[in-house]
Order: sequence, then structure tokens, then C-alpha cells
Amino acid sequence: MTAPSTLPLDVIATPVAHEHAWIVDSAHRTSEGEILYVHCTGCPARRVDLRSAPWSPPQEVSRPTRY
Repeated sequence: MTAPSTLPLDVIATPVAHEHAWIVDSAHRTSEGEILYVHCTGCPARRVDLRSAPWSPPQEVSRPTRY
């Protein structure tokens, strides 16, 4: 028996995603540019970015991982 005012379980269990706000933990220069080790301020996600030139935005070179 179902009530018309209840939501299906798959709608309730869907996690809410957020836009990551990345902060640099550390960085070092390489021949391809600057490698940035970053983490999200809102969750435990971490990733590695590459900034190929000082005026360009960093590009993601790894998938976000959670520790």
C-alpha cells in the first residue's frame, strides 16, 4: 500500500552534489607547468591540477578522490 503524499525511495536516497571549492595545499614546478595539490573546503575530496602558464586557469589532471 502506498500513500499519495510519500516520495519513492530512490528520490529520497539521491545524494545532493555540490560545487567544489578548491584550495591549494602545495605546489611545485615541472617542465610542463606548476602542479597543484588541492582539496575541497566543503568535503574530503582531493585532486591534482596543472597550471601550464601563470595567466591560465589550472586544469584538472586527476579525478577527485576522498580520503
